[in-house]
Amino acid sequence: MKISASVYSSKSQSLPEIIKDLDVHGADLFHIDCNDDLSVFDDIAVIKQLSKTPVDLHIISSEPEKFFSKIEELKVDYVTFQYENLKAELTLPESITAKLGLAIMSDTDISVFEPYAQKFDFILFMTTTPGQSGGVFDKTNFKKIRQFRQQFPDKRFHVDGGVNGEVSFILRNMGVYASVSGSYLMTSESMGAAMLNLKTHEVDSHFQVKDFMRTADELPLLKLKDRSVNAILQSIEDYDVGFTILIDENGKLDGIVTNADVRKGLLKHTDNLNDVTVEDITNTNPVKANENFSVMELLRFIKQQSFAISYLPVVDDANKVTGAVTFFNLIKGEL
Repeated sequence: MKISASVYSSKSQSLPEIIKDLDVHGADLFHIDCNDDLSVFDDIAVIKQLSKTPVDLHIISSEPEKFFSKIEELKVDYVTFQYENLKAELTLPESITAKLGLAIMSDTDISVFEPYAQKFDFILFMTTTPGQSGGVFDKTNFKKIRQFRQQFPDKRFHVDGGVNGEVSFILRNMGVYASVSGSYLMTSESMGAAMLNLKTHEVDSHFQVKDFMRTADELPLLKLKDRSVNAILQSIEDYDVGFTILIDENGKLDGIVTNADVRKGLLKHTDNLNDVTVEDITNTNPVKANENFSVMELLRFIKQQSFAISYLPVVDDANKVTGAVTFFNLIKGEL
C-alpha cells in the first residue's frame, strides 16, 4: 500500500524541510488538501522543484473548475474532488492528464461514483472530517470498501483519516491502494518507525476482528439440508471468495469447503468423479478465529499455524459463524 503523506500536518517545519524529510523516509505521494484556496498551487510548484515524488491533491470546493488551469499547468499527478461540495456533476477538460478520484464522506453512498466510473481512476474514502488533521477512523468504512471493490472491481480505492499502524494493516489486507497519513506520521517520535508501521508492521490493537471481517451476509453459508456437491461448487463460484462455510441449523460452524478441498476430493475419485461426496470435499475441523480477537491476537494466532492461511471462518463464543477474514491482499512476509 502506498503512503500519501499529508504535508500540511507538520506545524514545526518549513515546506522544503518537510519534503526532504518525507523523501528520505520513503513517502510514496505528497498529499495536499486544498480548501478552496488557490495559494496551495504555489506550494505545489515548490514541491515540484524539490522532488519527483507525485503530488496527491485533494480539492474541497464548490467551484472546482477554477483550479483546472493550475492542475494542467503544474501537471499534478493525482487529483481528488470532494463529492459533497460539488453543485453539479463534474466535467473535466481532456487536457488534464492527472489520475482522477472522487472523495466521499462516511455517510455518502458509494453509488455516487457511478457517473464518474468511465473517466475516474479511484475513490477516496474520507474516514474522518475532510481537510482536518487527526481523528479516529470510522469503522463503518470497512464494509463500504468491500462493497466498492465488488461494484467497481477495476477501480482503485484510497483512504484518508485516522490511519495508524493498526488501521494500515487492515487496509493493506483489504487491498487499499493508497492511504493518506497526517498527524500519525508527522507527530511520531520517529518518522521512520511510523512509516514502517504504516507499510509493513502492526502496533497496539484497538479494533476487533468483527469490526472489519466480511460479515455472514456477505458469505456463502450452507445448512445441512442445502448441501450437495453441486450446491457447494455453485456457491463457491457465485461468491468468488474461494470457499463455502457449512453451518448447522443453529448457525454453528460445521465445516468448510475450499478450492483446495475440492481438488483433494476429486483426486480421490479420478476414475469416477460421480463417486465424489460432500464428505470427500469437506474439512470438518477448520482453523477458525474468534470475532473478539484483536488484530494482534489474530496475527499471533495465524503465526502459530503450521500452514499458510488464506481465509478463516469467524465465530462467536458459542461457535456460531458471524463472518470470515481473508488475506488475499497481504504480501507473504507480513504474516
